[in-house]
Amino acid sequence: MTKFTFNLPDIGEGIAEAEIVEWHVKVGDMIDEDDRLADVMTDKATVEMESPVKGKVLEVAGEAGDVIAIGSMLVVVEVEGELPGDAQEKVEAAPAPAPAPVVEEVKAEIAPLPAPAPTPAPAPTPAPAAISEKVLASPAVRKRAKDLGINLAEVKPAEGGRLRHADLDAFIAYSSGGGFAPSAKPRADEAKKVIGLRRRIAENMAASKRNIPHFSYVEECDVTDLERMRAQLNEGRGERPKLTMMPLLIAAICKTLPDYPMLNARYDDEANVVTRHGAVHLGMAAQTENGLMVPVIRNAESRNLWQLAGEIVRLANAARDGTAKSDELSGSTLTLTSLGPLGGVATTPVINRPEVAIIGPNRIIERPMYVADGAGGERIEKRKLMNISISCDHRVVDGYDAASFIQSVKKLIEAPALILAD
Repeated sequence: MTKFTFNLPDIGEGIAEAEIVEWHVKVGDMIDEDDRLADVMTDKATVEMESPVKGKVLEVAGEAGDVIAIGSMLVVVEVEGELPGDAQEKVEAAPAPAPAPVVEEVKAEIAPLPAPAPTPAPAPTPAPAAISEKVLASPAVRKRAKDLGINLAEVKPAEGGRLRHADLDAFIAYSSGGGFAPSAKPRADEAKKVIGLRRRIAENMAASKRNIPHFSYVEECDVTDLERMRAQLNEGRGERPKLTMMPLLIAAICKTLPDYPMLNARYDDEANVVTRHGAVHLGMAAQTENGLMVPVIRNAESRNLWQLAGEIVRLANAARDGTAKSDELSGSTLTLTSLGPLGGVATTPVINRPEVAIIGPNRIIERPMYVADGAGGERIEKRKLMNISISCDHRVVDGYDAASFIQSVKKLIEAPALILAD
């Protein structure tokens, strides 16, 4: 028998360590060549580690959430026969599985919260009184009353002597003010270790708020004509991807940025250097099952609306299914974040450090507005309105510049033909 030590390989980007996100094997498992061992993460890219040998797992390097150095032991596998190289160790017989080595856990910069005091067990709830069988009610009403702990004999029907769901609703509403308040069973407390992408997000957001003096500015835009133009473009799109609001906003932003170079920038606060970028590498915040990721649309300023729409879909899908490459998740110069229909009235997004600005369109709502009637007067008309938020790094961006930028974007949004004009 031979021990084969699989060390964590250099997975690029000049990194020195990686975090174990998830184990796919445990001590004692029999594995085949190319079986998945673990998922490890650096920056925001997750890499699958596969076994180069077949055998029995003897040791693993710690638990999910531990950070290990490049070149250190990840897994030790017992294999049959001889293996060349320094990674093997001859043994006379198969040794008993060794306990996993203790790996010192990297501590987060934020002090951990104290453990919550144990929750006292709730007092037993007395069983509800038996439901009178003389009460006229359907089986569904009886079941609902039983689930809610209501004695049907205490409920008075509104009409006809037969209890209905509306009578239960009225009883609940009346009784809630007098002490009766049916509630869901409390969930048990759950302690969940913050690891992987979730931990990276927490660290990045904490560093951003700790190091960057944020300020936010919000402006209301009339997007009625923009939405009308979007619908017209989609009618003749053929095989091209469907246009959402995002490509149009990106096009308006890219058309405006040359006049505001201080916003399309990255700030190295250690070297005290601001780099103002010519190309717009637009970060697009995307929610995934594992947390928020920011894939990057390269050279967004050089793409037309249909190309932007296709790239948005491609990158969002890659982020959600875990196939996004490392260079597709880094190097952004400005970020756009949108919650779509959940966008709210206004947002104050957190800057994606080391960028200096982040833009957040909000939900589109319909409201009556006064508009010119063409004869020197005004009339009331239903319009589609949307707020646009921007958060900036006040160390390098002045409030006047941020407000002027958003006002310039607003002019394009409210006269959308200008977005397509050269």
